[in-house]
Amino acid sequence: MNALLLDLDGVIYQGEQAIAGAAEAVRWVQQQNIPHLFLTNTTSRPRSALVKKLASMNISINESQLLTPAVAACQWIKKNITGDIALFIPDATKSEFQSLPTSQITTVTPEQSRQTGAVVVGDMGDRWTFTLLNQAFRLLMSESRPALIALGMTRYWRADDGLRLDAGPIVSALQYASGVKPTVLGKPAQPFYQAALQTLGVSAEHAYMIGDDIRGDVDGAQQAGIKAMLVKTGKFQSADLQLGITPLACLDSVAELPQWWQNTVAGH
Repeated sequence: MNALLLDLDGVIYQGEQAIAGAAEAVRWVQQQNIPHLFLTNTTSRPRSALVKKLASMNISINESQLLTPAVAACQWIKKNITGDIALFIPDATKSEFQSLPTSQITTVTPEQSRQTGAVVVGDMGDRWTFTLLNQAFRLLMSESRPALIALGMTRYWRADDGLRLDAGPIVSALQYASGVKPTVLGKPAQPFYQAALQTLGVSAEHAYMIGDDIRGDVDGAQQAGIKAMLVKTGKFQSADLQLGITPLACLDSVAELPQWWQNTVAGH
């Protein structure tokens, strides 16, 4: 059976506004019993908040239908890290890490440096300051050499007031300064897409991705062997189609998904 992976921001909604026809498209997917999962690199809010946000747009899902970098990071940390976890993420998202031995870093001391096993970086927007960024850098440079965990490497996203930098540039700056290669647990990393496939119990050849990011959604999914579609909403720019990355289809919006699926997937 074919399965569907759907991006959220830029596909289902943009900022706080639903994309026209998105609710109807999601309901069609649900009514057709197509196995599906929502993938997002959003780290500014927990899954519970995303479920409420979607509900306000007449889209009903539960937390288990959302795969976020925070969820993937918790799974990875439990298997690979000992010691405290320094979270450089919004306060609201810290609830996703409640099962881990977390420590909130305010000032970096030698004792804290020895105890820290990983530095987790997400999208903090304008809450990033030089002091906060330097604290993360100092931890990465400590003798214990903690892991650098990136909750996605998205370069930017489109907010109501225009384009905004995402977590990717921050992680890249920390990598450049410290020399620590990040473990990426979010799009476009292949392990993130593989986790999605495992959750749905399908192989890559039977999965389709739909997103607005030519690199994170389309190229990332294709690198994992998943067929990927691009929508002309969200962060889409016409120049995206000149980068040598060829989506399976380019739809005006997710509202066209039901008709495209019936014509292209259901009949084969």
